Order: sequence, then structure tokens, then C-alpha cells
Amino acid sequence: MRVLRADALLMLVAIVWGIGFVIQRTAMETIGPMTFTAVRLLIGMASMLPLLLVARRLQPATLKKTSRRKLLLGLVGAGTAMCLGAVLQQTGLVHTTAGVAGFITGLYVVFVPLLGLLVGYFVRWTTWSAVAVATGGLYLLSVHGQPTVNPGDILVLLGSIAWAAQVLITGWLAVRCDPVRIALFQTAFAGFITLGFAIPWEQPEIAAVLTLWPEFLFSGVLAVGAAFLLQIIAQQDAPPAHTAVLLAMEAVFGALAGWAFLAEELSPTQITGCLLMFLGIVLAQLRPPRPLERGGTESTA
Repeated sequence: MRVLRADALLMLVAIVWGIGFVIQRTAMETIGPMTFTAVRLLIGMASMLPLLLVARRLQPATLKKTSRRKLLLGLVGAGTAMCLGAVLQQTGLVHTTAGVAGFITGLYVVFVPLLGLLVGYFVRWTTWSAVAVATGGLYLLSVHGQPTVNPGDILVLLGSIAWAAQVLITGWLAVRCDPVRIALFQTAFAGFITLGFAIPWEQPEIAAVLTLWPEFLFSGVLAVGAAFLLQIIAQQDAPPAHTAVLLAMEAVFGALAGWAFLAEELSPTQITGCLLMFLGIVLAQLRPPRPLERGGTESTA
């Protein structure tokens, strides 16, 4: 029963994140991508502050001892990766559809083990097969039959790599610090850094930002704050394989939301590409890569 409840919560998280692509895309008609990203992250950070009251209950039973300097470097690295991932994804949505962005973003679970090679992960054959299948799907989705490569797809793809780096660094931090403080630091760091660039580059108007309060409530409070809490609760009971596959459904719900709310359509070739990418995402989760450190948590990819 606990596993079933956890699976239901993870499916809810995937639905929220999938619909979030539509919200993020429509907001670009009013303000710039960096402004939206900054405000969204800072609202999400504020909504997570109450979690500090239960932070110790959510941390692992034992934490690995790490110097404050290394811990701070890890937190800054994760925050930087989150900043790049969020900004690249949001900027890419100016030029591509919500559905396509959802599937390309989902490739982060394939990039995680590949980047993990740099820190000593052993990548299994299933991962390499997943890379081949997902790459073929990405070609059909973004390139095949088009005269040029969509620049938005490239930006979202680069953002997916940044998200993969964020997942890897967060995995290292997870056994050294409680998850609430990790999330709060990353979100605050990424939000304030993005805001520092958004103000001089996009010169946002407060009135324009305020008109998007429904979008910010969804993208900040629900997609960042609430979804994060639900994910933590669910992962206490859900098997890793369930977590990976159910969260990968974010891409499917993103495509469905784009079709339902924005009348976005995919050609048969693009649908085939989506199916191949989803197959690659799932295949990458069948046997997660073995981490370098014994006794640590395995990557979720």
C-alpha cells in the first residue's frame, strides 16, 4: 500500500512538471526567459522554507563527514548547474514546443551516467543502448525532415546536460547534507544569480511580472516547492526503478499538455522519435550505473 501511494505521488509530480512546460512557454509572451526563471525559482525557494522544520527527519540516518569547503563547493556547483539548466530550458522554449522540450529535457537521465564517467561511474551496456536509441529518437523529433536544426531544441538539449550535472552533484551531496538544505541552497543560488543577469539584460517591468501571478504560483509553488516535497516523501517508499520510470512520464504529460492547451501537433515521424526517446529514458533506468564510492547512494539515472 505504501509503494502504491508513493507511485501515485510520483505520477502526480510528473503531471505537474509536464503541465509546467506549457506554463513556462506561454509566459514568454509577456516577460523574458531569465526574468521568469529567476522569479519562479525564488518563489519556489520561499515555498520550501517551512520544510526546514522537518529537515532533520528527511536526512539519511548517517551523514558522511565532509569539510565545509568541499560541501560549499558542491552546493555552488549544483546551484550553478541548476541555473544553467533552468535558463537554457526556458530560453529554448521561446523557439520550440512544450512537448518537444519535455522529451528533450527527459534525456538528462541518459546524460547522467555519461557525465558520471568523469567521476568514476561504471556505465553498463544498457546505458550505451539507451544512448543509441535516444539519439535516434532525438534525430526524428528535432532534425528529420526539417531544413535546419531548431535552435530552441539545441538550447533545451544543453539544458538537459546541465540538469544531468545537477543530478550528479546532488547525488554526491545527498549523503553529506539533508535534502531540504540542499534544495534551498541550490534554488536560492540559481534564482539570485539569474535575477542578477535578468535585471540589466531584460530590464523587466514589475507590472508585467505581476500579471503572471497564476503562472508563477504554478511554476514556483507547485512545480518547484510542492513537487519537490512530494518527491522526497514518495522516494522514501518507492523502489528506484519505479521512481525513474514514473518521473520520466513528465515528457509524455508535457506533450499531452502542449496538444491540449496550445494545440501543438507532432508529425508521425516526431511521434516515433518521442517513443524512441522515452524507450531510451526507460532503458537507461533498468540497471543504474554503479557509483565509484561504496556505501553511497546510486545515481537515479
